[in-house]
Amino acid sequence: MTLKNTRANNYPEWYQNVIAAADMAEVSSSPGCMVIKPWGYGIWERIQRVLDDKIKETGHENCYFPLFIPLSYFQKEAEHVEGFAKEMAIVTHSRLKMQDGKLVPDGELPEPLIVRPTSETIIADSFSKWVNSYRDLPIMINQWANVVRWEMRPRIFLRTREFLWQEGHTVHADYKEAEQEAKTMLNVYFDVMQNALAMPVIKGRKPENEKFPGAVDTYSIEAMMQDGRALQAGTSHFLGQNFAKSADIKFVGKDGQLQYAYTTSWGVTTRLIGSLIMTHADDEGMVVPPKIAPHQVVIVPIIKDASQKDEVMSYVMRLSSALSEQMYDGEKIRVKVDTRDKESVDKMWEWTRKGAPFVCEVGPRDVKGNTLMARARNKINQPEWKQIVPFDDFVLSISKRLKDFQSELFNAANTRLQENQVTDIKTAEEMQDYFSKQNTWIEGKGNKVAFVRGKWSEDLKSVDKMKEMKISIRCIPEDQSQEEGNCLLTNKKAKLDVIYARSY
Repeated sequence: MTLKNTRANNYPEWYQNVIAAADMAEVSSSPGCMVIKPWGYGIWERIQRVLDDKIKETGHENCYFPLFIPLSYFQKEAEHVEGFAKEMAIVTHSRLKMQDGKLVPDGELPEPLIVRPTSETIIADSFSKWVNSYRDLPIMINQWANVVRWEMRPRIFLRTREFLWQEGHTVHADYKEAEQEAKTMLNVYFDVMQNALAMPVIKGRKPENEKFPGAVDTYSIEAMMQDGRALQAGTSHFLGQNFAKSADIKFVGKDGQLQYAYTTSWGVTTRLIGSLIMTHADDEGMVVPPKIAPHQVVIVPIIKDASQKDEVMSYVMRLSSALSEQMYDGEKIRVKVDTRDKESVDKMWEWTRKGAPFVCEVGPRDVKGNTLMARARNKINQPEWKQIVPFDDFVLSISKRLKDFQSELFNAANTRLQENQVTDIKTAEEMQDYFSKQNTWIEGKGNKVAFVRGKWSEDLKSVDKMKEMKISIRCIPEDQSQEEGNCLLTNKKAKLDVIYARSY
């Protein structure tokens, strides 16, 4: 039941095939946009719940700000505007009218409105009204919202013109406190990525040319996909006083002096679902980590004769009830009984494609033998992929089975990340040769092109060389060697360790 395109023969098409086969999303008739279907949105809801709890645990509160932002707000922060100018969608009229049998724009607005590409400017405007004294600080808020950025080459979950995200914004009286806030939220993302999404990531700081427009420092977490490319899974920005000065966020300090505040912003998006696909999916379809699976166990009744229905369904509901009382990761097991009028084999493969951790088949033989057929999605194509298990044994072991499933996904991805960081490249020529190869599925045949860890002199002239190689510096990792060496791009003496890679 392998997908039409595998990772080895066509990785980009394989990615699209996984999304379609798992019924996660589809291209919308609205250009450049996507429709997120129930299974894909269910995964997003689980990510949202896990992350929202972490955000609130760190003292932040949820709120909501307008989708439309006056153009003048962006013009106050020149660097910020320049960074987003090519992606902005603009509303210039307030209504339509009929003209020569066609609807045309009417009611030109006195000032154009930008459809939210990010909310720093409009939130900073509110902060300027809320903040008067040091006693008002810190303010720590978060919103779950949609965002519009006019992508020219959309790809489902990775780059679409409208996507969903979480964006946090805080304001502080102290430089160090604000800087620490940005680092704290990066650590929250790190925890959620590794523990909930089973996706190992590298934490670090962005180089000057990769910073968020208007930021003093941008911190990011970078994940390695199965084709060796990097995907930026989340960012946290220390904005210093830049936005405070443009929005006039001032407060009277303990010393009685009027001063500008310090702000931060941080966020993750639905591109996390794309990262999950390219981290965990295989040639059969999607594989969803148990902690974020909408359904952790799916039960498929097998009823070939109407006379068997009552007996089988009674057994199925007893199994569902027993499993639902078991606990995993602090919550009751999420169980789905698939009673649709479809062939059981079709339903089993549908849930396999979706990546539900366990699919259980139950028929008359299981009722008589007090058993069930359990299929573990992470074991497909292995001998233990399906097992006949006694009813009580499966119920009592389900928590451990899910825990092991989660750990095995993380361990496989972490092994990939650790084993595919090249550290023996020493010159620009070696680097050019390495990245001239084609990215392929790194566990398959062909050339492996993944992460290069090496020195960088911080000479921004080297950016042109990176563009020629179609690579970028993904981050400056936290774990610096502190050893001196030669920059891989300029051959100048350098101490800074960086991650070079191609990216999505």
